[in-house]
Amino acid sequence: MGDDSARRTGIALTEPQRVAWLRLIRSDNVGPITFRDLINHFGSAQTALDMLPELSRRGGAKRAIRIASRDEAERELEIAARFGARFLGIGEPGYPSALRQIDGAPPLLAVKGEIAAATHPVVGIVGARNASIHGARFAAMIARETGRAGYTIISGLARGIDTAAHRASLDTGTIAAMAGGLDQPYPPENIPLLNEICEGRGLAISEMPFGWEPRARDFPRRNRLIAGAALGLVVVEAASRSGSLITARLAGEFGRLVFAVPGSPLDPRCQGTNGLLKDGAIVTTEAADILEALQPLSRIDLFSAPDLQEPPREAMRQPMTLPGEEDRTAIVNALGASPVDIDAVIDHTGLPAAAVHMILLELDLAGRLNRHAGGQVSLAMLA
Repeated sequence: MGDDSARRTGIALTEPQRVAWLRLIRSDNVGPITFRDLINHFGSAQTALDMLPELSRRGGAKRAIRIASRDEAERELEIAARFGARFLGIGEPGYPSALRQIDGAPPLLAVKGEIAAATHPVVGIVGARNASIHGARFAAMIARETGRAGYTIISGLARGIDTAAHRASLDTGTIAAMAGGLDQPYPPENIPLLNEICEGRGLAISEMPFGWEPRARDFPRRNRLIAGAALGLVVVEAASRSGSLITARLAGEFGRLVFAVPGSPLDPRCQGTNGLLKDGAIVTTEAADILEALQPLSRIDLFSAPDLQEPPREAMRQPMTLPGEEDRTAIVNALGASPVDIDAVIDHTGLPAAAVHMILLELDLAGRLNRHAGGQVSLAMLA
């Protein structure tokens, strides 16, 4: 299924770099996209940290931006080590190769377990928490046969379909994507399952800090991990409004194959999957449907190139000229509440692309910018 060595490409962070990366992603107003832009502009997380106060001030922040301290980052690294976990950077060997290619991929993942599970091609399996007996058995069969064919199974550790998929792939490799910190699994009854995953051939991953209790708004982030890490997503039983359909929508946006298991029109748990089939999902009645569709993708290494990394020895960058107030005003005036493409902002203002990206970065750090799917932006409406 391709060269495993190619899937392990990347450059390991030094420990000072890892501390700086953790400080940067834990600082206020720094999400994954902003993190990437900062690294691309300034070459290293440490330089970006040094620039944060000035950038946020220039963007119009009303108060000083909170920057995570070195002590905070080192304490979180120590907590992870005591828990038997570590933080894996997006450009390092072992980071899920497909995940690193999506917009907003987490710069750092907290991971615990067998890293090798993430180096194989991945298939996601999700579905109803209140799964039927037949639904759970079918998910287990799909997970078992797909795992035996060389794929790692990723799911969300939820009740029902997720649990069945994880249990059936314990021997072949499974990844549990979590909405909270690695030390805050949900639901509690799946703690023994999580331990089996981490102590065996599986892996637990999260982008959230240790100690973070999952809330409703955190689960879509977990769904992004599932959809982004997988070459294809299988949905087994899903209501018309469910997290599984959010995961399926994200998978489609990421260019992944979406598989759906047909079910009775009289069963509410099948309304979502039947709807996916109407929208073009691949009809799935056996594992062969998945394996045949994924075969062309799994034979080549589509996602090997690291998306974001620092060199082992940080290169010196030339001093950057920051944009002026007149340019910033032009961009603020061009933006509104409705999302627009950044290319449209460049065309409308006539400013150099580098200046536009820098000003958007300043506004973002000041809390004055909203980022949307597809790389679009809008002006934040502040109270």
